[in-house]
Amino acid sequence: MENTMDGNGYLIHHLKVSGVLQSPSLINAFKTCNRILFVPEEFYPYAYDDRPLPIGTEQTISQPYTVAIMLELLHPRIGDRVLDIGSGSGWTTALLATTVGTSGFVEGVEIIPRLVEYGNENLAKADIHNATITLTDPSILGKPGKLYDCILVSASAHEMPTALIDQLKPQGRLVIPIRNSIWRIKKEKDGTVTSDEFPGFRFVPLIV
Repeated sequence: MENTMDGNGYLIHHLKVSGVLQSPSLINAFKTCNRILFVPEEFYPYAYDDRPLPIGTEQTISQPYTVAIMLELLHPRIGDRVLDIGSGSGWTTALLATTVGTSGFVEGVEIIPRLVEYGNENLAKADIHNATITLTDPSILGKPGKLYDCILVSASAHEMPTALIDQLKPQGRLVIPIRNSIWRIKKEKDGTVTSDEFPGFRFVPLIV
């Protein structure tokens, strides 16, 4: 296996040169949350490839290029409370937890019991203490009744999920794939909602 720091450094360089990874806080998160900690051992030789990789149960760890785009659009900040829907391997949960710092917290939710276990194991390997992943009911979107600064969804919805917009704090941000586009939704101070569409992506479907 190649030197992990060299491989991770190459991946980060590739994402920076591609123009999708720009924020110092996110660059630091990618350095800290080495992707190799979140892939099965048999895929270690491919951990730094810019492509999805299988993690079992017919699921994947997302392509780094797409993860970088979505996190830059989400713009997590120190102290934010974040909901990570479809946490999978735990990599995005760890990246978010590193970015929001110890004064922030990330709640990952996942509908596949084995991935809840796997994601929490990976968080422990990465020494992440300000995040957790719990099992959720696929019929319930997000955590109704709670409010978040940021919500990230890693699977494609069929339509705009108003239930998640209701879970945003004022000035909160939601990044979600809808069909073949990534959407960034912002809730302003007065409660009005604005959105931006970024087309040209493919995701697994969101099960609700």
